[in-house]
Amino acid sequence: MADLVMRTAIGDYGHTKGLKDGTATSDKFNMEHIDVSPVTSIFRRMVRGLEFDVCEMALSTYLCARAHGKAFTGIPIFLTRSFYHGGITYNQKSGIKSPEDLAGRKIGVRGYTVTPGVWTRGLLQTVYGLDLNSVTWVLSGDEHVAEYVAPSNVVSSPNGDLNAMLLSGEIDAAIGAGVSDSPDIKHLFSDPDGADADWFNSTGLYPISHMLVAKNDHLESKPWLAGELFSLFQAAKKPYLEILHSSGDKSPVDQALLKMANIVGDDPIPFGLDSSRKTLETFINFNVDQKVIPDWVDVEDVFAAVS
Repeated sequence: MADLVMRTAIGDYGHTKGLKDGTATSDKFNMEHIDVSPVTSIFRRMVRGLEFDVCEMALSTYLCARAHGKAFTGIPIFLTRSFYHGGITYNQKSGIKSPEDLAGRKIGVRGYTVTPGVWTRGLLQTVYGLDLNSVTWVLSGDEHVAEYVAPSNVVSSPNGDLNAMLLSGEIDAAIGAGVSDSPDIKHLFSDPDGADADWFNSTGLYPISHMLVAKNDHLESKPWLAGELFSLFQAAKKPYLEILHSSGDKSPVDQALLKMANIVGDDPIPFGLDSSRKTLETFINFNVDQKVIPDWVDVEDVFAAVS
């Protein structure tokens, strides 16, 4: 058994189960799994304290952290993905009826640099023509990267509940507010699944949410580490995909992945740069355009080589 122990913090997913139960192992290192809930707390603890050797990280948080010199590097292991038409809600008393009506409004989001916000703003801009600079972006929380300075049309609210902000009229619409029991809060898109499928079919973009990072000092001292992590996570994912496509009861998470598989193909959680290059380049462009990062970065410079 390997003597090297890597402190690891990743979410509990079907494709990480084999890593956590010891089914998928490496002969070069062992993983000491640190349970952190919610998963978003992993990002903050890594960005601000470098607490883990290997951990999950939101994609835009990583790009922002990298721009501020944080000492970890991405591995092209993309742990979660999502589409975003379904995450936009509004207060019907605002008079909003279509994406065009969002211009000049106040839109809430947990943090300006959060990945769902970047993807959704990019979607609204490129597909529906929304002038992002016309919107006042109202934050219900702070940024994981404490050094980040947001654009001038970004303001912070003392209220940490986006749905409460919607109901009070503090904001007109929200990204990622979650479920509300109020009849006044509506989804902007009546058929978000259909809109997601249309967007994928027309652009080929399959949004990445979370990925993996490792500390730079480990990657530099152990040149084999990125490739070994990639192989290990691939090994853990393979049996899960077989279970995912088999008959039998499925969890809500499995059902969501199967829904995405119906749009993108049999593997709804693809790893590696080749299949995701256009998605990554588009997302980097979104981050530059939205002033999350100052300059364009090449995909190969952002991720460690795995072969």
